[in-house]
Amino acid sequence: MSNILKFGIPKGSLEDATVDLFKQAGWQVGISSRSYFPTIDDEEMNCKLIRPQEMGKYVERGTIDVGIAGRDWVRENDSDVIEVCEMVYSKVSRRPVRWVLVVSQDSPVQKPEDLNGATISTELVGFTKRYFAERNIPVTVEFSWGATEAKVVDGLCDAIVEVTETGSTIRANNLRIVCDLMESVPVLIVNKAAWADPWKQAKIQQIATLLKSALAAEGMVGLKMNAPNSAVDAITHILPSLNNPTVSHLYNSDWVSIESILPEKEVRSIVPKLLKMGAEGIVEYPLNKII
Repeated sequence: MSNILKFGIPKGSLEDATVDLFKQAGWQVGISSRSYFPTIDDEEMNCKLIRPQEMGKYVERGTIDVGIAGRDWVRENDSDVIEVCEMVYSKVSRRPVRWVLVVSQDSPVQKPEDLNGATISTELVGFTKRYFAERNIPVTVEFSWGATEAKVVDGLCDAIVEVTETGSTIRANNLRIVCDLMESVPVLIVNKAAWADPWKQAKIQQIATLLKSALAAEGMVGLKMNAPNSAVDAITHILPSLNNPTVSHLYNSDWVSIESILPEKEVRSIVPKLLKMGAEGIVEYPLNKII
């Protein structure tokens, strides 16, 4: 087949979450521990496992057409790519990660300017250098090969720039966040040549639409019930929905069917109220996508 889209799956912390997201969106992706070439049940796609730190440069040079990586690593490499959309998901939670400036709990540093002449350790060297240079704060930025929190604890540097989702590891190491430097979420990126190809652009937009629809359905459920016509106004008043609940009359009856989409966590509190209002036959069902 001449039309093949080369897609980069992020290897590492986002790997399992990405495979799960594709499954919910309608694609089955299979990954073997002995192969960097995942299988996918789409003859128009070819997948490769690539570390998010390198995704931007491979997309930029056209080794792959499109891939998913954290916006932080795209900015770190200053990659010249097109960002199609962002997708808020991660290994721990459905929220962005933060790159933060961190010092020891007893450090006198209260703001970035206080680090004038200091040494900072981080994996995000390029971005950190640009951040301080743009503010005319002279610092030395060193690459950290890991265990970055320990370096500031041991006095090997004055501060670190580290990624966090909840801040729990930073607090557990008796460290303090000075400020946030950047918020990052996974983004779908494409090289300019692929985006200029009508077939590839259409395929990428199809993938983006379905991945985003799967994320939109996260934590949402459908709720369907029957109710007397006299209770419609009261029920629809308390029933949350994306727009307005769907109400349809039952055949040869003064009862109606009411259907809505709402956050799953709200079901437990709203169902008892619906029953008191006369609703019957309440059915809750899962959602794969909301488009």
